[in-house]
Amino acid sequence: MSKFARWFSGAFLAIALAFSAYAQQPLKIGFGMSLTGPLAGNGKAALISMQIWAEDVNAKGGILGRKVELVYYDDQTNPSTVPSIYNKLLDVDKVDLLVSGYGTNVIAPAMPIVMQRNMAFMGLFGLNVNSKFNYDRYFQIMPAGPEPAIGWTQGFFDTAMSLTPKPQTIALVGADAEYPALALEGARAQVKRTGLKVVYDKTYPPNAVDFSPIVRAIQATNPDLVFVASYPPDSAGMVRAANEVGLKTRMFGGGLVGPQFAALKTQLGPLLNGVVNYEAYAPDVAGKFPFLEQFLTKYQGRAVKEGVDPLGFYLPPYAYAMMQVLEQAIKATGGLDQAKRFAKNGEWAVPRMLTVQYHGIAGNDLEQWMKPGHVTVLAPASYKTGAVMAPYQDNKK
Repeated sequence: MSKFARWFSGAFLAIALAFSAYAQQPLKIGFGMSLTGPLAGNGKAALISMQIWAEDVNAKGGILGRKVELVYYDDQTNPSTVPSIYNKLLDVDKVDLLVSGYGTNVIAPAMPIVMQRNMAFMGLFGLNVNSKFNYDRYFQIMPAGPEPAIGWTQGFFDTAMSLTPKPQTIALVGADAEYPALALEGARAQVKRTGLKVVYDKTYPPNAVDFSPIVRAIQATNPDLVFVASYPPDSAGMVRAANEVGLKTRMFGGGLVGPQFAALKTQLGPLLNGVVNYEAYAPDVAGKFPFLEQFLTKYQGRAVKEGVDPLGFYLPPYAYAMMQVLEQAIKATGGLDQAKRFAKNGEWAVPRMLTVQYHGIAGNDLEQWMKPGHVTVLAPASYKTGAVMAPYQDNKK
């Protein structure tokens, strides 16, 4: 064998060994997640779903011949912790891919870093985040549609305008935070579309604890509709205050984060009767989502053991689906090229979030929420199971 042949053979062997070693390395996917703080219950539920996905994928041999490894840190539901987490994931942990934690408030602060590094970015329920960035490598798993703030509020306003006589006035209220601000932005666009008159439009501090004065101030304006954009603690506070004050309006709710989870469903129980709000799933439309049964069985078994949301109707299926989409993108492109995955603004082409009304809830047990009969789907039309019951105060029993 010539000297060149020996050199070429050795070089080829070294390259082959290096490639083999690379193939043996785990495919690292990094993210921050709210494991403490106000959204910890949601974050923990999402994490379980993502871990189930990783286990399912690794049981089949991984992706591109590499086992998947999830690398994550607790963002404490605090936007200020997010930039350092994502810098660490990229600079120290050397992750191959990034996804987001749960919620608008922690997705938005990650965006500048993701954009600076030209990384593809999967978002887990951030409302209209990309409207500020127009980043072409962003993808959102939440089914709010191509105009997220509009799609998020569409069901509430379409339902309201189906009432006879049509409503004339509306009160808008929400926390002074990222998600409520964007939801209220969408609501204001709907107000212009429908010709409603705004009689109240205010925000409150995110750490507010007494909501009775807010509800009394809203009641003083005598609105036909009340649209609320809030996170779990203040969603509970607003619902309790509406019941305590005896709020009178034709429809109340819209953008309350929290009633989708078992914790608030059981905590508030009958206080949710009459509320019109968004949901991602309801047992009443289970026939439309037969593929969820196997996942929910696996998720619920683990969730009970780990003390997180035992229903898993809201966020867990989407957290799993987010990772599935990422997996399919990698396989379809045959690699980790960050530029090959996304187009347009990264949102769903058609909105599909459900608008529902809670009714007939008695007591605080969880079992009643696991069966049809307490959640009427009002929109979109393809999932509708009944008509809205109004006014709100007459349907609180």
